[in-house]
Amino acid sequence: MFTLTTFSPAFNAWLAGAATGLGLFVVVGAQSAFVLKQGVMRLHILSVLGVCALIDAIVIFASVWGVQQLTAWAPGLTHIVTWGGAAFLLWYAAQSAVRAWRGQAGAAGDMPQAVPSRRSAVLGAMAFTLLNPHFWLDMLLVGSLAHSFDAFRLAFGLGALTASLIWLGLLGLGARLMAPLFARPAAWRVLDGVIAVVMVLIAVRLIVAGLA
Repeated sequence: MFTLTTFSPAFNAWLAGAATGLGLFVVVGAQSAFVLKQGVMRLHILSVLGVCALIDAIVIFASVWGVQQLTAWAPGLTHIVTWGGAAFLLWYAAQSAVRAWRGQAGAAGDMPQAVPSRRSAVLGAMAFTLLNPHFWLDMLLVGSLAHSFDAFRLAFGLGALTASLIWLGLLGLGARLMAPLFARPAAWRVLDGVIAVVMVLIAVRLIVAGLA
């Protein structure tokens, strides 16, 4: 019977990083909702996935090398990220709610008018990633746990990045499989409504945490 001790320390660290990453990243959050919608609309999804993966890679390895010290050096940064992220999420929730109420979602026939530019899609991916306080908290946790693996902390970070790539890949594939469903305008209204609720719930959690 195989156990973790059967494998090399580097592989053990990678496996622990992958398990940790899946536990942290596999959630329906702001970034996931944005990626899913871009995938369903088939709008620059490869660019969006690439940007999200690149940001995750940079921040994961920066965290492994000690980015958690930044909040210790500047405690006020945590509050700025929290309130800025909450405001951004509430704004996006309002936009999604209006589209759901008015039925302005991008049905197949309306898609050319609703297609954002590649630049807008990339900037949106960056915003939903970098303005999400939960993203930074997750990355700080990854960095903290990685240090317990000492010389193999980079392997732990690589495992966490592997988990991120798996999740992003599943989002992209899942979006393509659901594309026929979203040929109906009613499905877009439901999706926008769900996204609005998710954004509001996340924002409320951030506000409560900020007031605590």
